[in-house]
Amino acid sequence: MKCEQVDDISSTIRNRMYTPAKKSVLLFISSLASFLVPCTVSSLNVALPAIGSSFGLDAVTLGWVTTAYLLIAAVCMLPFGRFADMYGRKRIFIIGNLLFAFGSLVAAFSWSGGSIILARMIQGLGGAMVFSTSMAIITVVFPPGERGRAIGIITATVYAGLSLGPVLGGVLTQIFGWPSIFLVNVPLALVVVALTLRYLKDEWIDRETRFDMWGTVLYGCTLTGIMYGLTVLPTPAGIFWICGGVTGGIFFAIWEKKQENPLINLSIFRTNRTFLCSNIAAMINYSVVFAVGFLVSLSLQYNRGFDPITTGMVLLAQPLVQTIVSPIAGRVSDTIEPAIIATLGMVITTIGLAVLLVVLPAFPILYILFGLAVLGLGYGLFSSPNTNAIMSSVHVRDLGMASGMVATMRSIGQLISLAIAMMVFSLVIGTVEIVPAVYQQLEVSTSIIFSLFIIIGIFGIITSYVRGTVQKNEPA
Repeated sequence: MKCEQVDDISSTIRNRMYTPAKKSVLLFISSLASFLVPCTVSSLNVALPAIGSSFGLDAVTLGWVTTAYLLIAAVCMLPFGRFADMYGRKRIFIIGNLLFAFGSLVAAFSWSGGSIILARMIQGLGGAMVFSTSMAIITVVFPPGERGRAIGIITATVYAGLSLGPVLGGVLTQIFGWPSIFLVNVPLALVVVALTLRYLKDEWIDRETRFDMWGTVLYGCTLTGIMYGLTVLPTPAGIFWICGGVTGGIFFAIWEKKQENPLINLSIFRTNRTFLCSNIAAMINYSVVFAVGFLVSLSLQYNRGFDPITTGMVLLAQPLVQTIVSPIAGRVSDTIEPAIIATLGMVITTIGLAVLLVVLPAFPILYILFGLAVLGLGYGLFSSPNTNAIMSSVHVRDLGMASGMVATMRSIGQLISLAIAMMVFSLVIGTVEIVPAVYQQLEVSTSIIFSLFIIIGIFGIITSYVRGTVQKNEPA
């Protein structure tokens, strides 16, 4: 199989345009921006019981505090990635950081469950702009021999955000209250904007083409229908929304085939097996990993009576290992076939889920730390090489689309992860506030969810293994 490669921009031109110093500044800015969102997400996992107590939210509605962000991000990332290709990646990157800061302010001063969910939707718009552009900028600047290392560093900062989030969230929630989690985002986002305006002058516009507006609308309707439907299964409304989303997807595919400049070049999924399987593997990986922090946090605080700070310290184990492993895995994927490393990571991830299934209900906390560390090792081995495989398998003109697709698969996978958790909660616990009377049902729900994640993880191993190779197709 021959893949269209990013690297038809010669390294000579690339190196003349971007000096090592400028690359370092760009990498720092992208890394700082990539730190904000996961830090907020992991902080929020620890604060969810406090938020639920403040507004009297049941388990399903509490899940929407996180799901609202993911749904908006999943719908918007790919359109923003394509839009940024045409009108400037730096411009969209800056707007995204400003929106994320504004959403954080609204969340901090929320007065009800509905208002904080709305704030999370605003943050979703900003996060979609940031993540759909940052990886594309890095990919076009760093050549193949350096790209894996750069992606590994950015991924490590994501994991650093995940690592600091539980501890930061626990401390802030216990001492200052949960609104402080959102307030700390504002100055960091403004620093990113200031640095971008000061040091980065390029817009990284690769082409000027007509934006596929109707394709974007159909794409949004498709994802919204399917993703929202998943979160409200097994109700009749959930089935209705999913059927509507699938219908929208059929019309979207028909429309895209007729467009000269489609939102998604669907032929790339048919002709580029590496791109297709790597994206599916990414979606599956996030589907089985993302809700783990949410579930462990609820289990430790409700079933075992841990305070937020202690819970945050326990949750630190997984992202801390990820932070250490990710840049190493990214660097290794520059010389060893990324598919091999990513598949090994998926195997270890599934093993970590099995460990947590066994030890979470009653084993000493040391065993839970071990299970989280194994999960972090697998996640760290998977993510950077898998992203390297995706971004190295497409033509430079499709970098925005590929970057948006990476972020979209992440958001869809995360949304599926929470949707599975919310569906099981709805079936086992129901729409009631989590009180001591339902703690046993919470424990049963958690075991069921982990069992489902293990089954899905096995399919992820197979998908990752059959993707084909990337390196042998890259030009010398």
